[in-house]
Amino acid sequence: MRVIEVSNDLKQNVSKVMVGCDKATELVFMCLLTDGHVLLEDVPGTGKTMFAKTLAKCLNLDFKRIQFTPDLIPSDLIGVNFYNQAKGQFEFKRGPLFSQLVLADEINRAAPRTQSALLEAMEEKQISVEGTTTPLKKPFFVIATQNPVENAGTFPLPEAQLDRFMIKMSLGYQDKKDEIALLKTHSAHNPIDELSSIIDVDTIDTLKDEVNNVMVSDAIYSYVVDIARATREHAKISLGVSSRGSVQMIKCLKAYAAIQGRDYVLPDDVKYLVPYVFGHRLIMNHLSFTDENNVYGILKEIMLQVQAPTEDFKS
Repeated sequence: MRVIEVSNDLKQNVSKVMVGCDKATELVFMCLLTDGHVLLEDVPGTGKTMFAKTLAKCLNLDFKRIQFTPDLIPSDLIGVNFYNQAKGQFEFKRGPLFSQLVLADEINRAAPRTQSALLEAMEEKQISVEGTTTPLKKPFFVIATQNPVENAGTFPLPEAQLDRFMIKMSLGYQDKKDEIALLKTHSAHNPIDELSSIIDVDTIDTLKDEVNNVMVSDAIYSYVVDIARATREHAKISLGVSSRGSVQMIKCLKAYAAIQGRDYVLPDDVKYLVPYVFGHRLIMNHLSFTDENNVYGILKEIMLQVQAPTEDFKS
């Protein structure tokens, strides 16, 4: 089964629950195929939790939701050793990170130490407790959410930790037509109960192999590097995209091209993904706090300045 076929099936299934989320579904599926993680920033009530639960059911992945709060500690995520009196020995009780799709809800409300425990698991795909290392289930995929409002008492993720997320995105509000369809869908019953899985873990591994075979021309590599270097040299950016960010971009480009039914990457793929892959990796300087100089406006400016390649990308 090809990537585009699974992607289309996934979008069709997700749309039964989350109307108007085809682009978001493609982006999240792209991250799953590249072993990346998603930072989902949106206002309350836009369906972030429902979106994650729907994806987990469609993809046949174990799902856990963790509500991050200031009193949450690392052991609440990874688990704890406890003494079993009946057996007369210590046993390890696994935490919710021992799942496949983890929704880290409002990650910025937990203390930095707890945030770091999650981000370490995301990076290493394993958990160490008292000298014992246990690998996490594959695939291990995190969707972390942030609420852009009501930020009092929160702990914003440091830039170095933001860099661990493959993309940052938002669902946003539906247009009028989609919102009416959403009301009709959810007014009588919960449509997620009627969903069935479309793939299994073995299929996901096969799709990853297909993504790895997508061709990236030297011109595309050069184009990505030129954009990254332009962010490092821009007067309004104090810290631009790192080499890790460029590597993540190439991975995303391969997966996105496969989702579109191609075995090669186009410059338009780069232009489309730049805000999602590069946007959260930039640190703006003190001159860039106005709406006119926001990060996405500056990225758009950079994209206009950096010349896109025009050669044949199929060969």
